[in-house]
Amino acid sequence: MKIMGLDYGDRRIGVAVSDAFGWTAQGVEVIERRREGEEFDRLTELVKQHEVEEIVVGLPKNMNGTIGPRGEICMAFAEDLRNRLNLPVHLWDERLTTVSAHRTLLEADLSRKKRKGVVDKMAASLILQNYLDSKSEK
Repeated sequence: MKIMGLDYGDRRIGVAVSDAFGWTAQGVEVIERRREGEEFDRLTELVKQHEVEEIVVGLPKNMNGTIGPRGEICMAFAEDLRNRLNLPVHLWDERLTTVSAHRTLLEADLSRKKRKGVVDKMAASLILQNYLDSKSEK
């Protein structure tokens, strides 16, 4: 069963997909949000293409564990996805995943321009991998 991980942002959505066994996450692409609702068309295509059966959306929480305005936006997006795709959609604490992705790319000595195109995809991979790891521990 394949699972899709999403790092939802104002301008871009990072997308990652698991392998068929649900062991590893691979970054797939970054969807640029240009027109309202257009991202759902691309996500629908990716779900079909990769035969995805579940989706995990990163939930940005404040460092004290509370959910702020950004988290509420992600929760609404997850609900929209659930309704449009008729798939299980889970929210996963994504605190510091984007920071971790930036740090990893800096250590890899990627230029700022190249990092910008990859960081959301890497953050989606980290969100999904953390979710997969938590499931395998049970």
